[in-house]
Amino acid sequence: MPDRLIALEETAAHHGAALEDLSAIVHRQAKQIDVLERRVALLMRRAAEAEAPAGSAPAITESKPPHY
Repeated sequence: MPDRLIALEETAAHHGAALEDLSAIVHRQAKQIDVLERRVALLMRRAAEAEAPAGSAPAITESKPPHY
């Protein structure tokens, strides 16, 4: 009986360690997804600005500075 209990405790310890590792991976991936979502949103805005009609005001990045 004691050997079986030790085996169960070892299995539980391994499962606990695996769960902590997976939790850390999911946390890291969630942060990466947040960064990527912000980048995609920025690129979508830039693409929309680039596709704006020719008569619209130029984007800030396209206009010349005042000293020109």
